[in-house]
Amino acid sequence: MEKNECIYLYTRFERFWHWAQALLVLILILTGLEIHGTYSLLGFETAFSVHNFCAWTWLVLYVFILFWMAITEEWKQYIPTFQKLFAVMWYYVYGIFKGDPHPVPKTARVKHNPLQRLTYLGIVSFLVPFQLITGYLYYYYNAWPQLGWDWALRPVALLHTAGGFAMLVFLIVHVYMTTTGHSLSAHIKSMFTGWEEVEDTAGHEWEVKS
Repeated sequence: MEKNECIYLYTRFERFWHWAQALLVLILILTGLEIHGTYSLLGFETAFSVHNFCAWTWLVLYVFILFWMAITEEWKQYIPTFQKLFAVMWYYVYGIFKGDPHPVPKTARVKHNPLQRLTYLGIVSFLVPFQLITGYLYYYYNAWPQLGWDWALRPVALLHTAGGFAMLVFLIVHVYMTTTGHSLSAHIKSMFTGWEEVEDTAGHEWEVKS
């Protein structure tokens, strides 16, 4: 029988920005769809105002998150690696359904496995900035002529929409992955309490090699 231990994995601010981002992204997706005429709930003007408010709020939060990562050195949790990457991928494709142990169990020093590192790094360093930049270009469309930009609006709008759907796909996959713990709600619960039950890794903790 596997021996587990309960460790404090996520700080208060870490949990706060996780849920704050989740809420902001969800509202941005819903209001973005309404702005595009997919459905009508708040009305165009209200949806537009809420969407812009959440976008500015996300930008401020994003800056605070980057600052927090820098001063706490939590950025090291996102250093990409290919070590055991295929083992982790095989685990989620096949091993998890057999009840195999995770090839890279969580620890306080290594919260994210190689697949998560690559995914989160891509989200933080590419997708989020991409959405913010295309969104603000879209928002300040009327100022383009003053800046000498003779661009068409449609490509920017399509790029921003494509980024929104990419974020939606990530959100769906992320929610699914939260159900792959030792119980369906274990990972979600840990993001409320900060504590998570993990495998006892004494003597065989996995670390990223430089």
